[in-house]
Amino acid sequence: MDGILNIYKERGFTSHDVVAKLRGICKTRRIGHTGTLDPDAEGVLPVCIGRATKLCERLTDKQKEYRAVMRLGVVTDTQDMSGAILSETSVNVSEDEVIREINSFVGKYDQIPPMYSALKVNGKKLYELARAGQVVERQARQVEILYINIEEIHLPMVTMTVGCSKGTYIRTLCHDIGQALGCGGAMESLMRTKSGQFSLENSLKLSQVQGIVDEGRLAEILLPPDRLFEQNERAVVKESGEKLLYNGNPMPITLLEVEKSEEMFADGEGIRIYDRTGSFIGFYLYQKSRQMFKPEILFLGKE
Repeated sequence: MDGILNIYKERGFTSHDVVAKLRGICKTRRIGHTGTLDPDAEGVLPVCIGRATKLCERLTDKQKEYRAVMRLGVVTDTQDMSGAILSETSVNVSEDEVIREINSFVGKYDQIPPMYSALKVNGKKLYELARAGQVVERQARQVEILYINIEEIHLPMVTMTVGCSKGTYIRTLCHDIGQALGCGGAMESLMRTKSGQFSLENSLKLSQVQGIVDEGRLAEILLPPDRLFEQNERAVVKESGEKLLYNGNPMPITLLEVEKSEEMFADGEGIRIYDRTGSFIGFYLYQKSRQMFKPEILFLGKE
C-alpha cells in the first residue's frame, strides 16, 4: 500500500489529526502529510502512505494556492481572527488603494514568520513560546507571491486567491497588507485550493476515504509514487543491469532501455527507472561527469 491520497482537510482538524485518523482508517502506521494547515484552515492536504512517505519533503516544496478572506481594520496576536484582538481601526482607504497595495506584494518579499507557528527557535516551537506570553525575535525569510487574484472587495473584507512558494504564511501576508495600508489586517478564513499537482476538485474528506476503504477500493484512489515524475523520461533496465538496479547502484545508460541518447541528458536531469516487470524502482539524477544515473529516491525492498 504505497501512494498518495489527496485529502480535503476540514476545519477543526490539525494536520496531525488527519494523519492519526488515516492510520486507523487504512490500518497502517507509515503515513505522513506534506505541509501543515492550521486547524481553522481547510482544503488540500496531500498525504503519503507506505514507501511514498519518502516523497513528503518533495511535495512540501511545491507551490501552493489559497483562497483567503482578509479583514482590514483589525490586528490580532495570531494574525487571524482566531486570536486575541490587539487593535481595531476604521478602514479609511479606497478600493483602488487596497488593490494597489495588494498587487505590490506580488513577487519576492521578506516575510517575518508569526509567533503562532510551528517554527522552532532554540529548540522551542514558536507557538509554545507565544502561549507562555513570550515574544522572540524571528528572522525574516524570503518568500514569493506568484500571483494574487482579487475576487471581491466589500470593505473591510477582501477575498483573494494567492499563489505562493513554500513557507509562505497567508495570515502574515494579510497582516502585512493591513500594515502597509495603515489600518491593520487579519485573515478571516483560509482554504488551500492547490498543492503542487493536487487540487480541491478531486480531494476527499476523511469520511469519504473511510467509505472507499470499507468497500475495499483504496487502491483506486491512491496516486502511485511514479505519477509525480510523469514529466521525466521513463527507462526500463536491461536484463544485464538488474543486479545493479536491485542493489541500489548508479546506472549507466548502456544498461537502460531509454528513448533519449546519452548526449541529450543534461547534468542533474531526472529520470524514472522501472524493472522489467514494470515496477517503479526509483527516481534518478544524471551525473554527466560519471555518465551515470545516480539514485535520488528508491522504492526498493519490503518496508
